[in-house]
Amino acid sequence: MRAAASLGLLLLLACPGTKPIKELLDDPGRFDGQTVRIAGEVTQAAGALGFGAYQVNDGTGTLTVVSEKGGPPRSGSKVGVKGRFEALITLGSKSLAVLREESRSTP
Repeated sequence: MRAAASLGLLLLLACPGTKPIKELLDDPGRFDGQTVRIAGEVTQAAGALGFGAYQVNDGTGTLTVVSEKGGPPRSGSKVGVKGRFEALITLGSKSLAVLREESRSTP
């Protein structure tokens, strides 16, 4: 766990302007509809016919990214993602949200 937190901090520092995923999920209404940047490691990915979804973990949390412009990156890849944050639902202390990918880079 400590290694994941260190990796997350390193990726955040390497990609200026990124938001910690925890910050996005702790107050999803504040960021809903806004363009944000995140960076982290791809933990799960699935795609077909040029569409994809993948999860990014930055050491502070995990967020699902939806890609309509291409397939997802491989699990284990390090990525920086810019996209539109969409808060879908909040139940108690749990928030479900996605990031609609606009662009992706490898730090």
